[in-house]
Amino acid sequence: MTERPRVLYAREPALDVAEFRRVLVESGLGALRPIEDGSRLRTMLSNADLLLTARWDRPDCSLIGVARCITDFAWCCYLSELAVSATAQGLGVGRGLLDETRRQLGPGVSIMLASVPSAVGFYERNGMTRLPDVFWYHREW
Repeated sequence: MTERPRVLYAREPALDVAEFRRVLVESGLGALRPIEDGSRLRTMLSNADLLLTARWDRPDCSLIGVARCITDFAWCCYLSELAVSATAQGLGVGRGLLDETRRQLGPGVSIMLASVPSAVGFYERNGMTRLPDVFWYHREW
């Protein structure tokens, strides 16, 4: 049995825009995010309150996952991106990012997110409760 590399989880507030874009594309979220607008991606990163990354623990330390959060660190957190490169999906990286998000925020902060339809089962399997009363003003791209 081949041992897979360890994953390093870290708070990374100065995440590179190109790395962020690459993980969005590789995760399948590229079609749902403004990946061609580098300025907007940069603004998304610089205005996030909590940026967590997952990187392989090997010499290149390549980025394989990102959790981008908007939070007050006291009551609530909106997890706006949970993206894991396709090559690392199914290896526990998404769960690791969720766990690290909860660890960083502490037990007094609730975490909310809007899931893409294909990921609903992932969130339910990882203990998140689906809520029926969510409301949204859709953005105008």
